[in-house]
Amino acid sequence: MGDKSCFVQPGLSGLCSQEMMSQRVIFFTGLLLPPSETFIRAQGEAMQQFTAFYVGSRRVPGLALPRDRTYAVNSGNYWGVVAEAAFKLTGYAPALYRKIQQLKPALIHAHFGVNGALALPIAKKLNLPLVTTFYGLDATLDQAKATQNSLTTRAYFRRQVALKRETRLFIAVSDFIRQKLLTQGFPPERVITHYYGVDTQLFQPGPNAVREPVVLFVGRLVEKKGCEYLIQAMAQIQVSQPEVKLVIVGDGRLRAELEAIAAQQLRNYSFLGIQPPEVCRQWMQRSQVIVVPSVTAANGDAEGLPTVVLEAQAIGLPVVATVHAGIPEAVIHAETGMLAPERDWQQLANCILHVLNNSDLWQRLSQQAQKRVRQHFDLCKQTQRLEKLYEQVLVE
Repeated sequence: MGDKSCFVQPGLSGLCSQEMMSQRVIFFTGLLLPPSETFIRAQGEAMQQFTAFYVGSRRVPGLALPRDRTYAVNSGNYWGVVAEAAFKLTGYAPALYRKIQQLKPALIHAHFGVNGALALPIAKKLNLPLVTTFYGLDATLDQAKATQNSLTTRAYFRRQVALKRETRLFIAVSDFIRQKLLTQGFPPERVITHYYGVDTQLFQPGPNAVREPVVLFVGRLVEKKGCEYLIQAMAQIQVSQPEVKLVIVGDGRLRAELEAIAAQQLRNYSFLGIQPPEVCRQWMQRSQVIVVPSVTAANGDAEGLPTVVLEAQAIGLPVVATVHAGIPEAVIHAETGMLAPERDWQQLANCILHVLNNSDLWQRLSQQAQKRVRQHFDLCKQTQRLEKLYEQVLVE
């Protein structure tokens, strides 16, 4: 990790001497920063050669960010709302442009393809190289089914041709996402796969972890997360093993519907809502299995590579997941985890039971998963590679 010791925790103000000497990069995103987007802050704070400044449309309740390195178009009042709308529709944001000019950044790194479209006018006006990372929905979104009342989505499809032409480098978080971009006509010589990684110092097995008969789910309660199929699988499991509890951490528009299904089908379960990262880690230390039952949603929405898969494997918690998007790039069936077809709740149940009832398999999956994450998905290593990509862009 970078030596940013003056930041005792994210959100504190002040710049270290190392940060003042390093090159600056704008981490641009729409919302700064929802609880589910820990991977953006993790990349920014792990950099050694560059210092991340977080810029976006508006602040939202969620992750703490360094105050002196965070700037939003929308100040939170009526005129802030107007300024945000004008920026998304036209790219007009003179105060934002002045702020970025003062920072003298080396480049802009937009997180999510739709935000690349928002950052494009800034990059062009200030003559800054633009790098854009695609994470999931942004690469799988069907224009015909897209939410057209979203100004950001409308800007994305309106500027997509220019984005393909002007962006210096497109980063896909999995080979699955890269292939999606290529089929949409993104230039293959400028589209690469780069795994962003997790902090393997933070996510590692606890020396005194006591495993309980808990099956864990961590994620947003939306269609593509497939939680309803996990509930069906758990209903089958609890017929023979009622002591096995389903714990669901997260929230979303499907929560009420999923709670109603669980009330009808399950004997032993709990919905905990959104929890801070440290509580999620505690549950990963307590549980026996984590399940990631992702599916492709009706509007085409799919995962890139869910962060929770990597975090759980780093902590030594066996993963049962679906053969979906980039998940098989991180979970090798019967070697580092177990995989079932999308929406096949019976096979999902079989995989969960196989791990719960076989201690030798549990140990092997736990150990092999930790090894693989440390080899291929370590945050420090992957962030160093990201910085090398920045350097290549700047040289070119």
